[in-house]
Amino acid sequence: QVHVVESGGGLVQAGGSLRLSCTTSGGIFSSYGMGWFRQAQGKEREFVARISWNGGSTSYADSVKDRFLVSRDNADDTVYLQMNSLKPEDTAVYYCAAKTKLTDWSTISGYSYWGQGTQVTVSS
Repeated sequence: QVHVVESGGGLVQAGGSLRLSCTTSGGIFSSYGMGWFRQAQGKEREFVARISWNGGSTSYADSVKDRFLVSRDNADDTVYLQMNSLKPEDTAVYYCAAKTKLTDWSTISGYSYWGQGTQVTVSS
């Protein structure tokens, strides 16, 4: 069983930055593509960013492109989400997940292992 844990959330002012971390255990981290999703209160969970197993390929939701950066360190079984120029609309619970199925990267059902989420709140 793969265990996923996010950290690094918090309260930040608009325009500020946060870096989220996601660690995994119980599996072969380097074999998984990893995705970041978020869910704002009262809204559906949405794709934010993803990174391939070796870090060679990334993609982002249009809403975060040029502001967020996803990276990974397979030696530490950790994936990161650097969030810059944060906006109040970025406020959400952010989830990290390991992709196990051959689906589009933004498809939630393609990810089998999820963390518990970390709250990011951006004040105006």
